[in-house]
Amino acid sequence: MFNKKMFNAIDNKGLKVAALACSLALVGCANTAPENNAEPIQVQAKAGTPASKFDLLGWTISVPVDRDGDGKSDQVKEKDLAAGYTDKDYFYLADDGGMVFKSPVKGAKTSKNTTYTRSELREMNRRGNTSYDTKGVGPNNWVFSTAPQADQDAAGAVDGTLDATLAVNHVTTTGVSWQVGRVIIGQIHANNDEPIRLYYRKLPNQEKGSIYFAHEPRGDAAEQWYNMIGNSLPNYWEQDATPTEPADGIKLNEKFSYRIQVTGDELAVTIMRPGKKDIVQKVDMSKSKFNESGQYMYFKAGVYNQNKTGDAKDYAQATFYDLKVTH
Repeated sequence: MFNKKMFNAIDNKGLKVAALACSLALVGCANTAPENNAEPIQVQAKAGTPASKFDLLGWTISVPVDRDGDGKSDQVKEKDLAAGYTDKDYFYLADDGGMVFKSPVKGAKTSKNTTYTRSELREMNRRGNTSYDTKGVGPNNWVFSTAPQADQDAAGAVDGTLDATLAVNHVTTTGVSWQVGRVIIGQIHANNDEPIRLYYRKLPNQEKGSIYFAHEPRGDAAEQWYNMIGNSLPNYWEQDATPTEPADGIKLNEKFSYRIQVTGDELAVTIMRPGKKDIVQKVDMSKSKFNESGQYMYFKAGVYNQNKTGDAKDYAQATFYDLKVTH
């Protein structure tokens, strides 16, 4: 574990979010609303879009463009996303049925406090029921099973697991050394902090990339960093850092899976590859203060580019082949 703080689902009832889960005519067939007594919302997706192969009613997406001119990146809501939203540059269905996310170094950002671009999904337990707020402890978000009982009763779900199968297709090759080649591919976000940010990183002169993650406790506690594959972390914060290429690393376009699971105050992160032993790292979050009243969670998945100094058109890209959230 390395401590530094100087740097910057949807399956409520066991629904599998995966390619070919439902036929085009029945894209909404297995949609299940959170336990809020709301009727399930049915949306039919347009052919040839990500939603025609994946259940996306339980997500919104932020893309690195500002077509509506509001000064920040566009966010596509659940119903529009599930109906077939696509963008030929940043979010689209690949010929092999995968869901592609692409984010250049320069582009619109989600807020003034964000310095990196993203093409990234945000979990929405409300599944299109806009009578529920996106923020707060309520039907749209989930809490730890160690949270106060009143929060558990009010939340859309308790504890959760994010499963994904993907391939990272491209990472940045330009910019300052400590930003080159790094991208976040999965997260749990809380009110203001992140219980986990899962990174993939590959340097230009290396064939294989590393996997590591950060756990960010609330308050003044230092971020906790964990290597899973490779050793990107020991010199992560040094300007001239050049991590050694991991012998058992992951190549670009190589498929692998990850699982992010919260059970009470335990965070478990697993990397899975065909024919290889699973790699598991657990974190005790009992002192991280996410179990306190008012703290709410949601998963994120896609591409959150972690390079802001490279060439404007340099980019990160990943293709997801399976995406499932379980509560």
